[in-house]
Amino acid sequence: MAEFFARSAIQRAILTLLLLQFGPGFVVAARAEPGNDNRAPDLGDCLDLKPPAGHKAAFSAYAEGVQIYGWNGTSWVFLRPEANLYADAGAHGVVGTHYAGPTWESNSGSYVVGAVEKRCTPDPDAIQWLRLKAVDSDGPGIFNGVTYIQRVNTVGGLAPSEPGELPGDMARVPYTADYYFYRKHK
Repeated sequence: MAEFFARSAIQRAILTLLLLQFGPGFVVAARAEPGNDNRAPDLGDCLDLKPPAGHKAAFSAYAEGVQIYGWNGTSWVFLRPEANLYADAGAHGVVGTHYAGPTWESNSGSYVVGAVEKRCTPDPDAIQWLRLKAVDSDGPGIFNGVTYIQRVNTVGGLAPSEPGELPGDMARVPYTADYYFYRKHK
């Protein structure tokens, strides 16, 4: 334990010396260069999901919830999502909810409603990755002013492969995803 604290003290001293020697220029060099968006996800083969130029990732949230489907007598029809939004993939710190619309609402009261523009299927065993354009956004908090939303890194959420028993049956299929929220960059 003493070794950990000694190492931490040495690391703090080195960082302090670097900051004193190089000043603010040292900190500025660590920022992303203009045009690079270090908060945006790796889209792999789904590059069509990238928002138009001039929009930057403002923040992201990890979602854990369900995709809800209804049986119409011949097929499962997607109805709505229900998910909690977390500050990280460890499901720490609930920051909001995701529900029909599709709508994302923060704990502080802001919301954004999106409309699907582009789809990509990198994993046939999970719901599609999406790019959505914001059609409404308001309220105090993180979702006010959002212009685009991406749903990526999805796990699960596909409609059941077995038919329902009666029209009106509902299925709640677990899923997880990362959502990235963009704003117009000035």
